[in-house]
Amino acid sequence: MSVRHSLLALLERGPMHGYGLKSEFEAATGQLWPLNDGQVYTTLTRLERDGLVEADTETDGQRSYRLTGAGHEELDDWFSRAVRRDLVPRQELAIKLIFAVRSPSADVHQVIQRQRAATMRSLQELTRLKGDGDAGGDLAWTLTLDSLLFQGEAEVRWLDLCEARLAGAGASGGPATPPKGHSARAGERVGEGGRR
Repeated sequence: MSVRHSLLALLERGPMHGYGLKSEFEAATGQLWPLNDGQVYTTLTRLERDGLVEADTETDGQRSYRLTGAGHEELDDWFSRAVRRDLVPRQELAIKLIFAVRSPSADVHQVIQRQRAATMRSLQELTRLKGDGDAGGDLAWTLTLDSLLFQGEAEVRWLDLCEARLAGAGASGGPATPPKGHSARAGERVGEGGRR
């Protein structure tokens, strides 16, 4: 999530105080990704340092932030670029399953079933929210719900595939063997003589 660019997008609509930016961000995302005050003000300090926003101190001591020309350019650049898929974020669930498969004590099937049940409950709640008048006609919130629903559905399909692979491999939870020609470290090739 780019807090930096989200704040620039909010400031495109006009000057705002830090607390107003926090409130608007949370309202736009349906409170799904709350920001803490420190995160907002630290980001604003960096944006100001980078010349992307300017701040005016009002008579009551509050600072009002506005977008600069460079800030508009940065925002235009962000909107014009696709989000890179080659930068794989760390996913806690994938990491948990990787180590559950390697663990002598974890019941991988139970880990998968518990996660599937939790994800299904989340999908039901999201579907209920979407059914409540399509978020009151707020297109941004509807798009957010759609995204979360698709991600949840994809997670359930992935969990189904994990379970099928475990069954197909007769997995009992032993350590995974790296593909032939690779060491346990990602991408490290084994030499012709088979030495590592």
